[in-house]
Amino acid sequence: MPDIRHLVEINAPADVVYRAVTEQAGLAAWWTGTCKAEPKVGAVLVFDFDDRYHNEMRVTKLVPDRRAEWECIVSVEEWIGTTITFDIQRQDDLTILRFSHAGWREASDFLAKCNYHWGYYMHSLKQYCETGRGTPHPKSG
Repeated sequence: MPDIRHLVEINAPADVVYRAVTEQAGLAAWWTGTCKAEPKVGAVLVFDFDDRYHNEMRVTKLVPDRRAEWECIVSVEEWIGTTITFDIQRQDDLTILRFSHAGWREASDFLAKCNYHWGYYMHSLKQYCETGRGTPHPKSG
């Protein structure tokens, strides 16, 4: 099965990156302004991108300042059953984020499109952690 992977070097402490990928305020600041999130295993996170995409992710694993893992349970067909992980490691003066969106059924054009968009949002996450300002998808309405 093909996977999307990104490695991002972030000039911010690991706890800042962890909060950005687990807490509602952080996720809204770099991914989408329309989200509901709770940093708790078993919680269902909701992310909306206008009327185009509605995603629900179940939190399957949390290791403070080290890892967050979600399983996609509601979304477009290609995303259902995939796993999104944020692995966080402090290295020298940087935090290394290893992002993965794994378990795709096939290497499709949609996977390529999502890879491009994840790259954009990884840059937004880096900006948010380093400067306090990301470039998320705007809130609807």
